[in-house]
Amino acid sequence: MTESEHIGMLRDSMRRYIAAHAPREAARDWDKRNHFPKDAFKELAKTGVMGLTIPEEYGGAGVDLPATMAVIEELAKRSSALACPYIMAACYAGMNVVEAGSESQKRDMLPKIARGELLFAYGLSEPNVGGDLASVETHARMEGNRIVLNGAKRWCTGADIAGYIFCLTRTGPKEDKYKNLSILLVPPTAKGVTITPLDHLGIRGVETKDVSFDDVELGPDAILGGPDKWNQGWRQLAGRALEVEKLELSAVALGLAEAAVADAWQYAQERIQFGKPISAHQSIRHALAEAKTKTLAMRLMLDHATRLVQDRKPSAAETCMAKLYLCEGAAEVTQKCQRVMGAYGLSNLMDMERYVRDAIGLPIVGGSSNMQKNNIANRLKLAE
Repeated sequence: MTESEHIGMLRDSMRRYIAAHAPREAARDWDKRNHFPKDAFKELAKTGVMGLTIPEEYGGAGVDLPATMAVIEELAKRSSALACPYIMAACYAGMNVVEAGSESQKRDMLPKIARGELLFAYGLSEPNVGGDLASVETHARMEGNRIVLNGAKRWCTGADIAGYIFCLTRTGPKEDKYKNLSILLVPPTAKGVTITPLDHLGIRGVETKDVSFDDVELGPDAILGGPDKWNQGWRQLAGRALEVEKLELSAVALGLAEAAVADAWQYAQERIQFGKPISAHQSIRHALAEAKTKTLAMRLMLDHATRLVQDRKPSAAETCMAKLYLCEGAAEVTQKCQRVMGAYGLSNLMDMERYVRDAIGLPIVGGSSNMQKNNIANRLKLAE
């Protein structure tokens, strides 16, 4: 596939950055310790890639979603400890403030995001709420010129390193669940916010958290888009930024699949069994040929969906298709490549076992594969 020259140059830049600041040994250590590498992230910010979702007038490089996905892919090949905080800056923060922030929020936040100084953590899911986000139980009320927030969020990745928690909140009667929601930007350091670790399989380097809110007081400027967006949260959530969320996870999936194929491809040519490289055995050759074919199809689907979103064309079905196909594809490809490497694919001496751990959760997070199938059928108006 032929990419534009500037994206090719961007990939080269990211590969140089990774070689200098994220060697394999460091990535393995970050994964083992579930450690956020602040210094490596600061070096990443210096490259300017945080600004790829932000218009130039706010200090960014201009909104370039294909370039953003290329960065995510290259980072995911090496470490989720870099890919995840990049997403927290460029996508969770940048995309949402660009698309739904007030002018004052844009002027204040976007330059900081572009410099890598401000990240958002998503506070969407709750202990009792997963895919049905409009049923959130976290609630807030207005008391004069202040907002009082109570409730709990689950799977709030990076809440401890974020500047704000992007909190979907019920702000009216639950009967009109889509009309009585607001998005609040909650500082994790605010009084009444409690953050506790929540360990899980894969995607390590930025800790996932439980977050509780106990009479947290906020000003009206905490409402994404400003006070007139009170009870407009669902409309803000179900927009372009949500389409990008499906793409960013797809880009992570592609990066993992590409990394797994590259490692297995090299290993198969170096590992000698029965007097010849295992790449000479038909079963290995077929497995690697299938993996290569799958990753190319994944790349083409992601590119197609990303360009639709970039051009603001209808894309709801295509982004769901990309999320479904790429995340399922990453789980399939990484496990296929793991089998090529045999016992070494299970060992922490190699990166393959990490690729598998990171990939197998992708069909679940960010909208499960079954949800994507329902969305595709609904968007394409399949009769019920």
